[in-house]
Amino acid sequence: MAEKRISSSKGLSPILLMKPETDKGKSVLKALQLRKTVREISDKKLSPQVLSNLLWAACGVNRKKGPFGTPGRTAATASNSQEIDLYVAMQDKTYLYDPFKHMLIPVVSGDLRALAIGKGQANLGNMAPVRLIYVADIDKLVHTHGYQEPGLLNTEIQKSYFYVDTGLIAANVYLYAASTGLVAWFHNCDKSVLEEKLNLRTDQRVLFGQTVGYKKGVKA
Repeated sequence: MAEKRISSSKGLSPILLMKPETDKGKSVLKALQLRKTVREISDKKLSPQVLSNLLWAACGVNRKKGPFGTPGRTAATASNSQEIDLYVAMQDKTYLYDPFKHMLIPVVSGDLRALAIGKGQANLGNMAPVRLIYVADIDKLVHTHGYQEPGLLNTEIQKSYFYVDTGLIAANVYLYAASTGLVAWFHNCDKSVLEEKLNLRTDQRVLFGQTVGYKKGVKA
């Protein structure tokens, strides 16, 4: 079901990511000690392996059979709805992360990184190699494979779930960054413009952005 929701932009090829390295980085406790927000991020590109590790840590598949018989992910979601889609804005294109195939699906050509941050802050970290865009898919909440909780049909309760679920993924990103020498910054974004640029449906919502890269002045 989830894979059928993913479609690539015409003329653009998907990127099959490298197998994630699950035995790298500092301990969870050490990562918690080092975790912080850093806004001064350099333009140094992430290697294919680091990008793979980052996206898997964010919300990748960590077990074939999770709750309710569907693949389990590194971040929990309401009734295992897995309703948060992760878009990856880079210099040349913006992609949609497919966690089931561990693949990047191209969505649109061009650089959307400046839009994936709140107005007035575009000059901060704007050349960072990766800016994540969190998008809630309300249809996935309503039609989850998990327990059909009545509250999932309530607009306000939906908000509480997809905001919390986004925070869980963002926390994974922060911890991965802290464990490997990267830095991260969770922030607002230009929601209405991004929804148009990404050609989202009316039941999809752009929520937040998160910038990831190396701290300025630090050799990695």
